Amino acid sequence: MVSSSVLGFPRIGANREVKKAVEAYWAGKLSAEDLLKAAADVKKTSWTSLKERGVDLIPSGEFSLYDHVLDHSAAFNAIPKRYQGLGLSALDVFFAMGRGRQAGGVDVPACEMKKWFDSNYHFVVPELSEETDFKLLYNKALAEYKEAKEAGVVTRPVVLGPVSYLVLGKAAKEASATFQPISLLSKILPVYKQLLSELKAAGVESVQIDEPILVLDKGADLDKQYAFAYAELVPVAPKIMLTTYFNRLDSNINFIAKLPVAGLHIDLVRAPQQLGEVLAAIKSTPIVISLGVVSGRNIWKADFAAAIKHAQTAIAALGADRVIVATSSSLLHTPVTLASEKKLTEQQRDWFSFALEKASEVATIAAVLSGSQDPKVSAALEANKVSIAKRRQFESTSDDAVRKRVAAITPDMYDRKSPFATRKEVQAKHLNLPRFPTTTIGSFPQTKEIRTARAKLGKGEISEAEYDEFIKKEIEMVVKFQEKVGLDLLVHGEPERNDMVQYFGEQLNGFVFTQNAWVQSYGSRYVRPPIIVSDVSRPKPMTVKWSSYAQSVSTKPMKGMLSGPVTILNWSFPRDDVPRKLQSQQLALALRDEVLDLEKAGISAIQVDEPAIREGLPLRRSDWDEYLQWAVDTFKLSTAGVSDATQTHSHFCYSDFGDIFPSIQRLDADVISIEFSKSDMKLLHTFKQYGYSNQIGPGVYDIHSPRVPSEQEIIERLKTTLAIIPDHLMFINPDCGLKTRGWKETEASLANLVAAARWARANA
Repeated sequence: MVSSSVLGFPRIGANREVKKAVEAYWAGKLSAEDLLKAAADVKKTSWTSLKERGVDLIPSGEFSLYDHVLDHSAAFNAIPKRYQGLGLSALDVFFAMGRGRQAGGVDVPACEMKKWFDSNYHFVVPELSEETDFKLLYNKALAEYKEAKEAGVVTRPVVLGPVSYLVLGKAAKEASATFQPISLLSKILPVYKQLLSELKAAGVESVQIDEPILVLDKGADLDKQYAFAYAELVPVAPKIMLTTYFNRLDSNINFIAKLPVAGLHIDLVRAPQQLGEVLAAIKSTPIVISLGVVSGRNIWKADFAAAIKHAQTAIAALGADRVIVATSSSLLHTPVTLASEKKLTEQQRDWFSFALEKASEVATIAAVLSGSQDPKVSAALEANKVSIAKRRQFESTSDDAVRKRVAAITPDMYDRKSPFATRKEVQAKHLNLPRFPTTTIGSFPQTKEIRTARAKLGKGEISEAEYDEFIKKEIEMVVKFQEKVGLDLLVHGEPERNDMVQYFGEQLNGFVFTQNAWVQSYGSRYVRPPIIVSDVSRPKPMTVKWSSYAQSVSTKPMKGMLSGPVTILNWSFPRDDVPRKLQSQQLALALRDEVLDLEKAGISAIQVDEPAIREGLPLRRSDWDEYLQWAVDTFKLSTAGVSDATQTHSHFCYSDFGDIFPSIQRLDADVISIEFSKSDMKLLHTFKQYGYSNQIGPGVYDIHSPRVPSEQEIIERLKTTLAIIPDHLMFINPDCGLKTRGWKETEASLANLVAAARWARANA
């Protein structure tokens, strides 16, 4: 018999119950008890739904109110000292680590966030040092296993593995200069042994231990650590399913096959080519293979025929009892259910599969491979065959005008007319900005009133003209505030935008949109990624009207705001039938038209954000060059058509740029703004090391936290920055957009930012 497995499930709830409960708790409108009850209800619904769909191995323990890596740190007592002794509950310490806290006499910043491998999900980075005192404060995996069992569902607990946890961590400020988090392996293993032995004592048969670091190049240097760790854990643990995802194992399979684990999960959606090598390596071992044949990262319906072919190859090599079919990764990265979508056409619905539908897919594939004679299984197999054929037929059509325009791209379209040094002089005269010019990243708070107006427009309760008047008033208010507080390069605030990617997708040909397909980005921040289904083009200007209006109500220069081609691609659900390069080129040409139209409308600074350019980098270094070539080229294609007088900006957040810095330089943006407030200076040292010559705005405060930085705090950060970045290249700005913040904290934070800039002009 072939079993079916799901590696993880969305946390939000079908109706965003968890998001709403968490934010109500933060606002003081919901008790901790009621928050935990809301979470328990969503977990129970998820477990029972997976059981009803016939999934054999159902995950538990991976649910989180904020982030699963943060859960791990909190449970293992990897709590930085600044969060200890504050008189806070364990729950409030947890949230303070994730988002900071500034209330009741407590003022602590949040921990650093980073992207989870090549996804748009952010995890909270563990801060570790020689002084970290690991101990099991609570066994979350055991608690949720028991919780599910009480609901009538037997689950397989999910735990982040010890090697990956440590490697994902960073050295805390108090750590020695030579400290490496992996050196704590022998200290953390006793805690894992306690956790796993408690699971075994409770009757848990198998446990999923996630070790995604194994798909990275650095995994090859950790063979001894893996051998040591799993020799320690296996004797006391339930059967271990060592779980990898997002990429291929390559040569790492050679030492993995020697580990005493019961099973190994591999991702065949992202790396189908690894199957033969993995099967050959484990054939003579007792290791069970879990095949990730249903995507945990995209929303396209699985091709049953292709999935079954992979599984049959494994069965032929190992036997059916040693094969499990599964999602490629956790379904955290997909929406909950297609059943919530009421506005998709019948054709569109037939293309897609969300988390619950994917659970049904793995169960059906397993049933087919097990020889099921159930008519429902046969019908599902035939229906899938028809669906895939229809989709392939749709995909075979293309927009000739778009394809011809891509084919006509020439090398000169990637380059500005003059080098940066020349442009900088022209722009200085044209924009007339002071030293240490201040600006923001683009968005201002999205208030309840803005969301209500947008909802009324969608329901037809107000006219387009009434909505436009409302937006104009919001823009004027934001512009006047920026003038009052003393900012130099203004923005229109983006009140008309629901999301920095969805907004553009709604105005481009080639996209499909959902009503409730929410996916977690970080904490309680969820997005609805648009879906690219066909060739992309721009039928008309998208932002010119609003940026032009903003410029008309101010004499200060206005910055136009766009999302870049790579970011729109990475933060959408992309097509899987054509290369990502082609999709990014099409987006770049559409944005190039928008950039030129903004310039013609008198907008002298234009920001094209690419926060996802590092995120999209392939996980294996051998795959980098091809990606970086087209990713940088498409950004340049979108921006290079403007005159020397127009200042191009771009924004990047929560990324390690050291290993791709030459590509960041090659973007040739006049100004880049970067996340900096939580990165402990290492990012700026990279800029100094490589001699970055264009202008840069290191973010001086963290907008993902509600706390307000003091003027002195920002000044101290500027002092540190000025030791590395020349003053004539410096912009001063927040870390990211202000959309998720409230007006009170925004006003106070920006007032302090401007005051700090004035200090810099007088003293630096």
